[in-house]
Amino acid sequence: MKRVNTILVIILFAIVAGCVADSVISKKKSTDFIVVDVTKTNYPQKELILQDFMDVEYIPLETGREFLCQRRVLAIGKDMIIIANDRDDGDIFIFDRNGKGLRKINRRGQGPEEYLTISAFVLDEDNNEIIIRDITSRKILVYDLNGKFKRNIGNEENNMIFAMRNFDREHLICHNNDRRRIGENSHFIISKQTGNIVRNIKLHFKNAINPSILGIQRSASVRPLPPLPMAYPMLYNYQGNFIILEPSSDTVFMYSPDHKMKPVTVRTPSIHSMDPKIHLFPSTITEQYYFMGCFNETQKNVITTNFMYDKQAGTMFKYVVYNDDYSNKEISMNPIFVTGNNNETAFSVAIDAFDLVEAYKENKLKGKLKEIA
Repeated sequence: MKRVNTILVIILFAIVAGCVADSVISKKKSTDFIVVDVTKTNYPQKELILQDFMDVEYIPLETGREFLCQRRVLAIGKDMIIIANDRDDGDIFIFDRNGKGLRKINRRGQGPEEYLTISAFVLDEDNNEIIIRDITSRKILVYDLNGKFKRNIGNEENNMIFAMRNFDREHLICHNNDRRRIGENSHFIISKQTGNIVRNIKLHFKNAINPSILGIQRSASVRPLPPLPMAYPMLYNYQGNFIILEPSSDTVFMYSPDHKMKPVTVRTPSIHSMDPKIHLFPSTITEQYYFMGCFNETQKNVITTNFMYDKQAGTMFKYVVYNDDYSNKEISMNPIFVTGNNNETAFSVAIDAFDLVEAYKENKLKGKLKEIA
């Protein structure tokens, strides 16, 4: 039986730069957003080396009887990394940034201070708290870093939160996935103390669309993970700001801590004019590249187009990203998936120890990754 020891690969953000115009993507003189034609798919392919445009950090997690965990990255903070198992057994493993195991907590159960599932998770290092959204029991539970229950901030206003991020010391920014709230705001800011909505984030669109993407295949890691309902986040961190998207809107926005919002990407044709619909999901942004993907509702569980915009070349490409610490080209990283990110971390990939050892035995590794193996 294979063990589930995990190596965590952390890939850090580069600095975002401006955009360049071409026939497919245009830059308005008075704005910084880009326009993407989602019907164009015949882009040339470009091979990228991960280390050429991102800083890569490998953190081997401590293993032992108490710290034997799987690959689900819940949070990456300044001082700690929090991991859970793919199976939702309630275990939460807390490591420091060097991979040393600090503690394991588990408050799974059906009591008022317990959760059944970890649907969304926030590490609040400013307040030494963790916040868990349990969509099964419609609770938002707050614990200290030792797992001691502090309060329940779930209520009717926020009972369908699907994604939440740390906004500031007193607030969370959230995305509500309840498509029955036709015409209402799907993004808002809530109090960490009461759960009450303190600000709605208004996105303008003609009418609400209920996307039929029921399971997006997440293949960011070496070993593909099972598809999850609406696995792509509608809200994620970006260098102190927040990228927010709504399937009903043709525009993806960047929301700043001072509550200002500017467009990042505008799609064409409009989502409201398409049948079947093609959804555009922007992802990782670096100094040179803007990664994104399209999902066609007629082809569920599959990324129909996975592409990027090269700001220096001013053109679109399909892409493959290779890790230079592998001597062959069998292992690739996919920055369309944003997992375990914070203001400094673009995305993370968990590599199982047995996969790493197998690659080592086959002489496929070099550099730091070979040392770890």
